[in-house]
Amino acid sequence: MKEWQIRILPIVEKQLTAIKDKRVQATISKRIDDLRYAPNEQGKPLVGELEGYRSVRAVGQRYRILYKVQAQEVLVTVVTVGMRKEGDRADVYILAKRLVRLGLLDQE
Repeated sequence: MKEWQIRILPIVEKQLTAIKDKRVQATISKRIDDLRYAPNEQGKPLVGELEGYRSVRAVGQRYRILYKVQAQEVLVTVVTVGMRKEGDRADVYILAKRLVRLGLLDQE
């Protein structure tokens, strides 16, 4: 099985550090590591403003990891990590859309 390279954007490092519970941090980090194998078969493709990105659940239903698969480089770029809080400004998808609008997710 082909192993993909994982790249974590600096914002994700900050988001992970901001999570106080070390067990939750460790679980999310392990889930990110799991993306090394068959990332296109994990999570779900996103639509609308976040088209081209995928989302995978971590820590039960609470957290999401958003990432982009770049097949030609065999690279998975983790672009944001956060809690799913539907209707809340702190929701991970609302944050990701804001970052897309600001052009902060496409930093190669």
